[in-house]
Amino acid sequence: MVLHDVKIISGRATKTLAENVCESYGQEMTVVEVMEFSDGEFEPVVQESIRGSVVFIIQSTPAPSDNLMELLLLCDAAKRASAGKIIAVMPYFGLARQDRKDKPRVAIGAKLAANLITVAGAQRVMTMDLHAPQIQGFFDIPVDHLDASAIFVPYVETLKLDNLVFASPDVGSTKRARQYAMHFDAELVICDKHRSKANEIESMRLIGDVKGKNVILVDDLVDTASTLATAANLIMEKGAKSVRALCTHPVLSGNAYEKVEESALLELVVCDTIPLTKQTPKIKVLSVANLFAKAIRNAHEFKSINSLFIHKKK
Repeated sequence: MVLHDVKIISGRATKTLAENVCESYGQEMTVVEVMEFSDGEFEPVVQESIRGSVVFIIQSTPAPSDNLMELLLLCDAAKRASAGKIIAVMPYFGLARQDRKDKPRVAIGAKLAANLITVAGAQRVMTMDLHAPQIQGFFDIPVDHLDASAIFVPYVETLKLDNLVFASPDVGSTKRARQYAMHFDAELVICDKHRSKANEIESMRLIGDVKGKNVILVDDLVDTASTLATAANLIMEKGAKSVRALCTHPVLSGNAYEKVEESALLELVVCDTIPLTKQTPKIKVLSVANLFAKAIRNAHEFKSINSLFIHKKK
């Protein structure tokens, strides 16, 4: 089987992560210059030939929507430059919370984004910790869905915590938290919240016992940090020894940084799928660069991605 040259290019949203992926992969990043116009439009231009190459385009798509548009333009540019294959590497897939029609007259943003990425020219997608795993089914092309447990589990093991309990900050994250609890043979508790409206919590109660325990909250993303801070404070009120959080994607909008600092959290551990806008003592960043570099190599060499997952202990 003939393996074509690999070219790795990056959008501006995750440029530092892309550089680290290239360093781990052992290859220079293909240069892209972005022309910006006075009206706010922009045009990415690939600065070398990618004809016949397997092109990996690294770009997370958090708000604003320009990040998604830049990914689409890069895919289209690669397609028109006769790339042999185009793989969209999206460490964070934006619009993932719009995964169903939960009220009348709303769009399903995740499905629309999937359609746009496919039409733009992507022939494969690589991402991590989708808000809802079934979003993979929105694509009519293959999706490699990486799991941040490969990053978080080794870190938790270094903490050597006794009386360990994992917690879900809401019912929706229960399955994710349960997987960690099963791996560490630990207990699971659930924070049951009720929202009055988006990003506002009306009430929360804890299901399970945390007295004297070291608790780790698990979620796929942290946005306003309201849920996380409320859950952490509630857990400490119930007699926990300590509380930490593992959240893959640090969206951290509004005054989220302040909420994290003022909360009972000992630390918030996140990945670099989205760059932080400020540094704070409580937020620790673990890099996914090496994991994505391995996934890119395996995808290019037609090897299994499954080997990159951490499986439950027997």
